[in-house]
Amino acid sequence: MRIPLTVTLLILAATAHAAGSATTTAMVDTSLPATSPTFVSVHDTDPPFKNKYWNNHEAGLYVDAINGKPLFSSTDKFDSGTGWPSFTKPLDPALVKMFSDESYGMSRTEVRSSAAGAHLGHVFNDGPAATGGQRFCINSSALRFVPVKDLEKEGYGSFLPLFQKQK
Repeated sequence: MRIPLTVTLLILAATAHAAGSATTTAMVDTSLPATSPTFVSVHDTDPPFKNKYWNNHEAGLYVDAINGKPLFSSTDKFDSGTGWPSFTKPLDPALVKMFSDESYGMSRTEVRSSAAGAHLGHVFNDGPAATGGQRFCINSSALRFVPVKDLEKEGYGSFLPLFQKQK
């Protein structure tokens, strides 16, 4: 499969940005679907209540749409009323990196995947107090959902005990 030049440039820009270099959004190919990995590399945001996983209640893992690394679990997902998938925590804090984000006249904390450097969303301090008070507000386009029934088949079988505890 040949990767179009625009996609290659965007992936390179995302990699440079993750390494601390400035990235440009001038290379964005607007013909790419919102579910494309390039969508998350340019720090875009899914529309609230009109994205794939905001209202998903099935048990399973949410993995990085770019490289398949497990990031979040449905066991930590909750309905924040915001229209985006919200989680109390990542599967492992080392899986994500957080950066100050002062864009759009707001002060917030951006969340990126550690491995791919992709923009995942933002973390806020208005989550459930019983679980630490954090709300990881994550773009569906940055994720791919793997239902529990497919974990073994897709190579995520080591996470099955996480869901057996719920029974």
